Amino acid sequence: MVKKLFTGAIALAMLSAAPLPAAPKPDARTQGGKAMRADHGPESEYYDIIQIPIPDDVVLECGGLEILPDGRVAVGTRRGDIYFVEGMMQDPPTNVKFTKWATGLHEILGVSYNKKDGYLYAVQRGEVTRLKDSDNRGHANLYETFCDDWGISGDYHEYAFMSKFDKEGNLWVTLTLTGSFTSDAEFRGWCLRITPEGKAIPTCSGLRSPGGIGFNYDGEVFYAENQGPWNGADALRHLEIGSFQGHPIGNKWYSIAPNMGPRVPEPKSGSRIYVEAEKDPKLVPPAIIQPYGKLGQSQSGIVCDMSDGKFGPFNHQILSGDQHHSNIARYSLQKVNGHDQGVCIPFREGFGSGIIPIIQASDGSLIVGGTNRGWGSAGPKPYALERLVWNGKVPFEIYDMKLTPDGFDLTFTEPLDTAAASNPKNYDLKTFRYIYQESYGSPEVDQTTCTVKSAQVSEDRKKVHIEVDGLQKGAIHELHVPNLRSADNKAPLHSVAYYSLWNFVEPEKK
Repeated sequence: MVKKLFTGAIALAMLSAAPLPAAPKPDARTQGGKAMRADHGPESEYYDIIQIPIPDDVVLECGGLEILPDGRVAVGTRRGDIYFVEGMMQDPPTNVKFTKWATGLHEILGVSYNKKDGYLYAVQRGEVTRLKDSDNRGHANLYETFCDDWGISGDYHEYAFMSKFDKEGNLWVTLTLTGSFTSDAEFRGWCLRITPEGKAIPTCSGLRSPGGIGFNYDGEVFYAENQGPWNGADALRHLEIGSFQGHPIGNKWYSIAPNMGPRVPEPKSGSRIYVEAEKDPKLVPPAIIQPYGKLGQSQSGIVCDMSDGKFGPFNHQILSGDQHHSNIARYSLQKVNGHDQGVCIPFREGFGSGIIPIIQASDGSLIVGGTNRGWGSAGPKPYALERLVWNGKVPFEIYDMKLTPDGFDLTFTEPLDTAAASNPKNYDLKTFRYIYQESYGSPEVDQTTCTVKSAQVSEDRKKVHIEVDGLQKGAIHELHVPNLRSADNKAPLHSVAYYSLWNFVEPEKK
């Protein structure tokens, strides 16, 4: 239920106040504010980064994105503003208009439009707020507290990330730990579902520092976890209802979450997460671990490619940003014994700032928002708004990697050179694990080298089955294939893939 309301007087006063400090002058890549394509290595041959020019008086530290029914893009910022942006889908976007639609919120990290009631919902650190322009004057004049059923102490790290509406009309909110190490306010380190009536339902415990939240093709909810205590590396995690995600510091809040059942047992520090998961069925290992430093080190926004080919050959796969590396990785999930596991593969680097939110437009392109304030990023800009557009060329890539009873099935985007693909020496496969421990992060441990015994190429030359000795439960399987070639002699655009193996595939019974 909506609990309180403030209307136009405060909002109008804030919108008419002095403008925010001027942004730094555009660098050479925006050519004095004019949009241009970023050229960053061989990936740009297939996917263009179009930089959206941002006015000098707009500080756009992007935290949330939504595409409105009229085609405008709503951008929520870490400074608490919401801008409506027009014209950014043009190519080139030379007539972009920014309108400050709302202000005075507290670090927006999720924005979602509700078609049923016409409100725009935004998550602040302490609540989900819904907003509306009820008098058609071009800015929000209604700011309503929709849900504030969690705690906030004022610590700098108490971020809240919010999903879009799910199939039942719920919003999912992930709450980071206080200071990233403790849970000093209610439900810090938890995921809550916010019902259409504005009630919070405790849904998952054991979160540490989420950086993004989104859905897969089937509408299941996943979040991006970041390295730290009880997390050896970043990871894509499935928010299974009732699950424990692995960090125990917030488990004291089971006392006010009766729907979650009894408090889960404390895991053993120094163990491996798959070992502890065998003891506690509520403990869900990450679906996919993103090796720390190799693909990124601050995983963020999540989006599933639902474009039916408008964004290239990776339909229904998940794309996730990284705030530190300013890049996007690609994920493909496989459900084994009822739980998710799968592969992550490099996709596109070279974005202007640290990526936080990602959303997919109706033309298939991705809208990417960035900020580096307080966090730092490989992208040099303090903030950025960009589009990632497929130009129609298909890169030669590992499309997918699926576990089989005796190895892996590899699928490629283009036909392979049969001689190279059928040579088992062209597949370098090693494994490692991370320590599941209370201290921060983990080195790579338990390293092994697998033996690829054979490689069988399919009739259409797009698939290879590799027979492997030495598969390891609970390990990341790091595959390198730099010597493979396409039928027209192209090298792989990215020659590495990382598969997280939690459950073995059982052989079919004869």
